[in-house]
Amino acid sequence: MEPVVGIDLGTTNSEVAYIIDGNATVLENNDRGILPSCVGVDESGNVLVGAPALNQAVAAPERTVMSVKRRMGSDEKIRMGDTEYMPQEISAFILKALKARAENQLGRPVNRAVITVPAYFTDAQRQATREAGEIAGLEVARIINEPTAAALAYESQRKEGQRILVYDLGGGTFDVSIVRIEEGVVEVLSSTGDNQLGGDDFDGRIVDLLVEHCRDEYALKLSPENDPTAYARLKRAAEAAKKTLSSAPYANIEEDHIGRKKLRDIHLSYELSRPVFEDLIRDDLDRTMESVNRALKDASLLPSAIDKIILVGGSTRIPLISKLLEEKFGQLPHSEIDPDLCVAIGAAIQGGREMGIDAAGLLLDVTPYTFGTSALGEVNGEPCMTMFVPLIRRNTKLPTARTEAFYTVYDDQEAVDVKVFQGENPDALDNIQIGRYNFELSRQPQGSVVTLHFDLDVNGILKIEAVEKATGKKLNATIENALSRFSDEEMAASRDRVQAMWGAGEAEGTAGTVEPPAGAPPDVTEMLKRAESLLDEASPEDRDEMVNLMEDITDAARSGDMEEARKRMAELEEILFYVG
Repeated sequence: MEPVVGIDLGTTNSEVAYIIDGNATVLENNDRGILPSCVGVDESGNVLVGAPALNQAVAAPERTVMSVKRRMGSDEKIRMGDTEYMPQEISAFILKALKARAENQLGRPVNRAVITVPAYFTDAQRQATREAGEIAGLEVARIINEPTAAALAYESQRKEGQRILVYDLGGGTFDVSIVRIEEGVVEVLSSTGDNQLGGDDFDGRIVDLLVEHCRDEYALKLSPENDPTAYARLKRAAEAAKKTLSSAPYANIEEDHIGRKKLRDIHLSYELSRPVFEDLIRDDLDRTMESVNRALKDASLLPSAIDKIILVGGSTRIPLISKLLEEKFGQLPHSEIDPDLCVAIGAAIQGGREMGIDAAGLLLDVTPYTFGTSALGEVNGEPCMTMFVPLIRRNTKLPTARTEAFYTVYDDQEAVDVKVFQGENPDALDNIQIGRYNFELSRQPQGSVVTLHFDLDVNGILKIEAVEKATGKKLNATIENALSRFSDEEMAASRDRVQAMWGAGEAEGTAGTVEPPAGAPPDVTEMLKRAESLLDEASPEDRDEMVNLMEDITDAARSGDMEEARKRMAELEEILFYVG
């Protein structure tokens, strides 16, 4: 059976999980299973992913990319070193690292994955995520919403019905969803959120405070443009302080040599208290509670109807969040499953279902947006050329399809301009246009019918069909193609570029992870894994020799020459003795 892994592609961290012995398990590699969602290139141009990239972020911010998830779905080019990349390509490096991790742990190729996205991700962002998977060499079996995955992690085996509120606050995005689980069926009742709100914003509030302190206390003016390294250090210090304040009332921020003033080195020393931090982020957290109220309203539920609150995402460790939710619902939120890992666990459960494991379970999801078109009509009692006509309403269960009839305005009308919008405003121009198509018509009298059909699948990909009723003439389009950031040729070129850079790396956590061959003896696999874990600790000379020997061992084991493999293993053991 071909494996289907579950991947949480996060703003700050990412994880991969798989069903092992009937349990969804986050795959580790001498860590908690968490891969920092950070990509960089070293001085030689080799790609770095995860901890190695994060370690160089302060020293070389111009060669490091963080929080790429926030830019998914945009046409923004991201400079990393001397080269510009699309967000999908940066995300593809992260996915390739997770793919390699899964293959190392499972000892077999991994080509299919369930990938999670924020519930409030737009069509463009979902399509960009799918493209990133394709560039990474993965077939995306399904895209599911992060709150849905979290609910699966907690309640996949529960028989009695429950209404669960999932509060998901990660590094870059916020979602709140209300789901009903009954006899293995996960049904999303409502979902809302903010794609531009998360722990990164809280870090930014602290950074702003520190910059202001440096200006007032030391007359030092710092900016990301003029002082990128100092700014990167402040951001890392802010993130560490935020984490400290989750369990302590104060965080001491100490950064030596943060700048120079009048030939004097400036050393930053600042004590940040939890109340001050909470004041900094209070408006942001109030926004999340407004979303909670909206989700309850959309689901037509009172707070008392919620049976359980689940916390998802590392930012939910902030104590004020639990306090606000407890005041609202009269119950403590649950975080028994690591908030950083439960989404990946839920994705693995869905991956198991894609393989036929626990096939009795059913996953129902909803669209968080309304999809529609524009037409002549009235808005607020006034004539309007761009009245929004909803076809698929927000919170409609997926998959779904809707058809609406429209009428030509005058005799012999030659064409209609079919525009597709995503949003809630009565004027289509206030919504997001996600597609536009010209549908040429036959010569028909005024009032002739043109039907417009929307078909939205479980991955949030929208297909449309326009039909001239009198003649049967059709126009067909798929919004995922309209939103795709790459042509087929560009996709192939991007895949080749990512793969070429991937093969040029050296260490685990970089592109060039040496993978034990499938079916290798346990001592070979163990030796290679131990060597990988020590690569970062080795000197450059030892690291080169270790990688060469690891490749020799892998090649020999793959060809069945175990005598040669063990000879090289003895040489590698000598190096590991001194490195360890």
